[in-house]
This record gives sequence, C-alpha cells and structure tokens, in this order.
Amino acid sequence: MSKEPNHRLAALMAEAGVSNKGLARRIQGVARRRGAHVGTTHVAVQRWLDGSGIQPQTAGFLAEALGEKLRRRVTPSDLGFPGVATATAPSIGTTYAASLPEALSVMDALTQLRPEDQSTDDLLLPEGEVNSAVLSWLVSRPDGLTPPDASSRRVGMRDVAAMRTAAEMFMHLDFKFGGGHGHRPLRHYFREDVLPLLNASYSDKVGNALFGAAAEISQLLAWTAYDTGNHVLADRYLIATLRLTQVVDDRMMGARILTNMSHQANYLGQAPRAVRLARASVEGGKGRSTPRAMALFSAHEARALSTAGDARGATHAMNEAERFFERAETADDPDWLAYMDEAELVGEFCHCFRDLKQGREAIRFAERAVELTDPKYARTLGFCRMVLAQSQLLNGELEAAVTTAGLAVDGGDALQSSRFQRYVTDFQREVSVHATSPAVQEFNDRVHEAMAELDDE
Repeated sequence: MSKEPNHRLAALMAEAGVSNKGLARRIQGVARRRGAHVGTTHVAVQRWLDGSGIQPQTAGFLAEALGEKLRRRVTPSDLGFPGVATATAPSIGTTYAASLPEALSVMDALTQLRPEDQSTDDLLLPEGEVNSAVLSWLVSRPDGLTPPDASSRRVGMRDVAAMRTAAEMFMHLDFKFGGGHGHRPLRHYFREDVLPLLNASYSDKVGNALFGAAAEISQLLAWTAYDTGNHVLADRYLIATLRLTQVVDDRMMGARILTNMSHQANYLGQAPRAVRLARASVEGGKGRSTPRAMALFSAHEARALSTAGDARGATHAMNEAERFFERAETADDPDWLAYMDEAELVGEFCHCFRDLKQGREAIRFAERAVELTDPKYARTLGFCRMVLAQSQLLNGELEAAVTTAGLAVDGGDALQSSRFQRYVTDFQREVSVHATSPAVQEFNDRVHEAMAELDDE
C-alpha cells in the first residue's frame, strides 16, 4: 500500500519558507537544547513529506522548530503526526528575589536556559508580580556589599574593566546583527566569569563598579533573549537584573531596566503595563540620573502613551525628553548610555507619531532618524526605515512606502532580529489591501526570498 504525502507538513514548511536542509538544522538545534541528540537530515525531512512515520520525541522537536519559525504554537498533530507533550515555560525568576544570595542563584539558573527554549508570548510574568517587583525596587534600600573575606579571591578594577570590555563587544554584536547573536557565549561568560566575581572579595569602590558592570551584561542577556522573540526568558532576566541594581543602589541602571520592560510590554501591545513601567522609570530615575538618561526614560513614556492613544500625554512626554536632551552634555554619562544620541531620540519620536497616526510628522522624524543613524547599527536603521515606510503608507504614499520597506529588507543583517521580522510582517499586513499592486507583489517576493536565504545561511 502506497504512502500518502504529508500535505500538512508541506504546507507549514512552505508558509515558514524553510527548506528540508534548513528544517533539519533547526530540529537538531531544538534537540540539543533539550539535552537530546537526533540525526535528522534533509533526507529524513523528505521521507516525512513523502508520508513516512516519525518518532514521538522527534515530532515534538519538529513542531517546536516550525513553531519558532512561524512565531506561533505548532503541535505535532498540526503536522500530521501524533501529538506529544510540548515544552513548558521556565519557572525560574518569577518573583523579585528577597536577598542577594537568592538573586545570584536566580541569575545562575537563568543562564542555564537558552532563548530558544520557549518562544510563546502569552506566559509573561503576571501583572501582580511585575507591580510587586517594581514597588519593591522603588522603595528598596541597598543590600550593601559583603565584608571582605580573606579566603576568597580579591577582585580589582582590572577585572571590572575586562567585564566592561566584554559588555561593549557583545553589545556591538547585538547592534550589528541582532537576533540574539552572541547570546550563548555571553551567557557562558556571565555564568563562569561574572558570577564568581560577585561572590568574591572587593573594596567598596570595586564592588560598586563590579555590580554596575554585571547589571550591564545581565540586561544585555535580557535584550538578546527579547530580540529572538523569547519574551518569557527576557522578562525574567529583566526582573533579575532590576534586583541586581538594588545591591549598590544603582538607580539610573534600575530605571533603565524599567524602561526596557516598558519597551517589551509596548512591543507586545500591552499599553497600560508599558505606561506604568515607563512612568516608574521616570520617577525612579529622578534626581539620580543624568539628563541624557532622563531623556531616554521620558522618550519611552512617550512611546507607551502613543501606543495607548494618549496624544496629549505623549506630546508632553516628548517635550520633557527634548528638554532633558538639550542638557545632555552637562553631565558625565556611563558608557552604556552612549547609544542615546540624537538619532536614537528622533527614532523614538517617529515611532510615537506613527502610532498616533500623524503621518506628516511621522515621516519628518523618520526621515531624520534614517539620515542620522549610523549604518553600522543595521538593526536600528532597519527599524527606522520600516517606520518611515509605515508612515509613508499612513500618508497615502504607497510607492514610496514599498520602496523604503524594500531598502530595509535589503539591509540583510536586520532580518536576524525577530523584532525586525515583526516590523516587516506588520507592514505586509498593512499593504495587503493593495495586493494587486505590482510594487507590493514584488516587495512580498523580495521578503520571501530574503527569508529563504536567511534560513539557509
């Protein structure tokens, strides 16, 4: 009796734009991070397409691999195979740590997890846990540094300098390539090199610098998890990093973490949560942050209010951000804030005007953001171009919008980012009402080809 082709699997592979070879690699990757080994090759994928059976465990890995590519939950039964249990979200780091030892233990546990371990967006920390963490941070007192222990390793500023250099290097990789690039070695570095230093012996001066550098790396772990689309893991890293900033009362870094949490909530369409987190960052940073940092915090309050449709509030927050930014050169900023320049501020504003449906202003600010953004920041430039394209579409300029979006997609490196891919798919949905336009059809073809090439890289 001849086997029937597996049309369900074929259809989802076509939708994901993944080749047999590319899918086999993805399955192997899922298996590795689950602590298993499978010898899946493109030949095995073809056998499944032809109607052959599959081992239950491999079917689970296959469903997870395609689910990550499609950015939605996929089960083995969706693929024409018997169902198997799916992976659960990590439960580590779901509360604000009560003590420093607990906080370091949470960080150690988080670094055992990979961003790909869970990619669903509906398992974020409950509202109550987030509010409790924010309140705990706002009213917290610093833990203080542990008294020196003569039997432990003595940490010096040279160690701190090495950590900051590592953070700068990995941040450069993230800005250029996105997509969680460098997350795995950074996770290993934090677990094997940073955490032991935090448990060592140091002076107050070194300790303050040490925890500041550790928070920089920890927040980058959160950001790279976020950029892969794993909002569950990013959420937990952010809460854990917020707790780290309490140790030495680093209010400016803590406010920055709240801003990142607001950014994530805003991206996920959770406007009320985004507004509360952004306002907490502004209030928490007041009097303890530089004008440049306050400009960043206020700009993200404007972003959240724009998503919420509060034009008046957003305008006020943008004005506040501008006033702070005018005084940016009057204070010495930490190195991690160097990216907050005029291009970054204008880029935040163009998002605001786009979300407020103010087409002309959105175009004006987006064009300026594209002009000012250094091409070495491929992902940021890609975002700005996509916002410009959406703004042009909002203003009725279809041809210009599609051309701009094409330039963003052709940028290449930005496509590594799950967030950038979301910008592209959002734009495709918005132009779908013009599906008969040759320009739109050509753009969709370019996106399909670019994603197929990305999968085979």
